[in-house]
Amino acid sequence: MHAGTHPIDDALVRRLVAGQFPQWAGLGVARFASGGTVNAMYRLGEDMVVRLPLVKGGANDVTVERTWLPRLAPLLPTPIPEVLGEGRPAEGYPWPWSVYRWRAGENPEAGALGAPALLAEDLAGFVAAMRSVTLPAAPRAHRGGPLTSLDAETRAAIEQLRRIPEEGVDCDAAAAVWEEALRAPAWDGPPVWLHADLMPGNLLVEAGRLTSVIDFGCLGVGDPACDLFPAWNLLPTGAREVFREALGVDGATWIRGRGRTLSQALIALPYYRRTNSAMASNARHVIRAVLGESDG
Repeated sequence: MHAGTHPIDDALVRRLVAGQFPQWAGLGVARFASGGTVNAMYRLGEDMVVRLPLVKGGANDVTVERTWLPRLAPLLPTPIPEVLGEGRPAEGYPWPWSVYRWRAGENPEAGALGAPALLAEDLAGFVAAMRSVTLPAAPRAHRGGPLTSLDAETRAAIEQLRRIPEEGVDCDAAAAVWEEALRAPAWDGPPVWLHADLMPGNLLVEAGRLTSVIDFGCLGVGDPACDLFPAWNLLPTGAREVFREALGVDGATWIRGRGRTLSQALIALPYYRRTNSAMASNARHVIRAVLGESDG
């Protein structure tokens, strides 16, 4: 998917684990398929998972999670990853990696949610709890800055999609939604804590309810609109309103959140359409949801 991807296989993971965590050397190792784009996941026995960056850009996420996950966990209503082992570069593998406790559940799928309104309430509870965090020395969240920082890349993606007519994206409508987001008043309050990557692949559910939120590599503080992604990348219209009302989102923040979510999808679709079906499919869903809401 990306240039500079480091090759990882079962044998490498076994060598890394045996060399640094001999107490786990005899456990089974098996690649866990996911739609993730910068990390490989391997089940380790029944109760653990090894997560290794595929590209250099993912290495910083490891350090971010080691620093902040233990501090955030007691403050949140939803279980999050627990680091059990801090791996080091070795065996030709160049970056830090981690062993986490395995969290049960399945990734939710837009259009196939068992209890969308209840899931919306669960997600709102998690986002509200993140916003209430007051831990000092927080990093800036990835994507948490002003919308103008996304403008050039978003417009370039719209022009790319104009040249891919088979995707059927109404690029004029997408550009209009983006322009509306840019015109919305910017966030003028203090930056709030954000997960900053609330994609379906980073959520786990059981019986329709949220059981865990994972992958905190983008966390930090910024515009609260950044954590409204699930409104359009996962929730149907009715549950979207439940999510908004539970969080008490004002009009300007909602418009910025919609613009941010659309921007991410517009950029992802031409990039992943041939390499990551999960990411491309969700991008198409977001574009339909956002443009459909705008038409309404």
